[in-house]
Amino acid sequence: MPVEYTGIIDEHMAVRTKAGLFDVSHMGQIEIAGPQALAAVQHLTCNDASKLAIGQIQYSALTTPAAGFVDDILVYRFADDHFMLVVNAGNIVKDYEWIQNNTRQRGGDVAVVNASSRYALIAIQGPEAEAILQTLTSMDLPAMKYYWFGTGEVAGQRVTVSRTGYTGEDGFEIFLPPAGAEKMWNALLEAGAGRGLQPCGLGARDTLRLEAAMRLCGSDMDDETTVLEADLGWIVGWQKAEFLGRDVLLEQKAGGLTRRLVGFEVMDKAIARHGYPVVAGGAQVGVVTSGTQTPFLKKAIGLAMVPVSMSAVGSVLSIDVRGRQVTAHVVPQPFYTRAGK
Repeated sequence: MPVEYTGIIDEHMAVRTKAGLFDVSHMGQIEIAGPQALAAVQHLTCNDASKLAIGQIQYSALTTPAAGFVDDILVYRFADDHFMLVVNAGNIVKDYEWIQNNTRQRGGDVAVVNASSRYALIAIQGPEAEAILQTLTSMDLPAMKYYWFGTGEVAGQRVTVSRTGYTGEDGFEIFLPPAGAEKMWNALLEAGAGRGLQPCGLGARDTLRLEAAMRLCGSDMDDETTVLEADLGWIVGWQKAEFLGRDVLLEQKAGGLTRRLVGFEVMDKAIARHGYPVVAGGAQVGVVTSGTQTPFLKKAIGLAMVPVSMSAVGSVLSIDVRGRQVTAHVVPQPFYTRAGK
């Protein structure tokens, strides 16, 4: 997947107004199956996978005993005893080993398979995505709810189609054998030619996800960032009796949280980028984890880890941008929400 095809701004605007096509085959897929599969997933992840119906998807995280991120993931439930975790590309080996080691220590009848080589993954995102994809399949796409998936034929190939996305727009992901990926890519581009579909790269993917305030693992959170510090308490299954990091999260929830990830908008003519310090009283008190000038909103926005005392909406931040202190305000997240959501 290249950084860009025709340009980041052009591709970003295509997704916001028409449709964009992403080759995200670099993402990983780890399958967990067997009589103890649910118990294993419950132990490894912070969200409550027992609430998933067959065909449903859940945003979650693989957590450490200290409640930090091994990775943020999507959990697909194929059957009562069969799950698939979609993991970030750079973490495939690490995640697989983490899952293997922890399931082995727990014991039980469960198998873990790194199935990443079995899948290519193509995503179509944007307001025209459903109309374009529907021309290639008899699957009832309007009936597919957000964060659900199904199987069927697309462009003559047997595939799994899900409805999630990492752009803030409506859209679909197509899982298929790698041998059919090029044919699928070309079929989608042809079907979308009259509706403004454009191939998109990693650059637009990053600016789009930031407008939607979606986190980037490795930048916005890591193994030293807890789920609550990343402001993702909504993905914690608080009613679960046990999962890795639960005790730490309960302590933080009770009042032990000292820092939190916030969204901000720069008030000056400057862009606050990843790694820039947040300062107060002449000292660094936080850090920008993601930041850019967004093509659609036309604002300089970002995410920053700051003390809880500075995390309320409306708080004023001072960010060191290459030696110059600029003013930013903490604002609600997401920065962008699609119409009708």
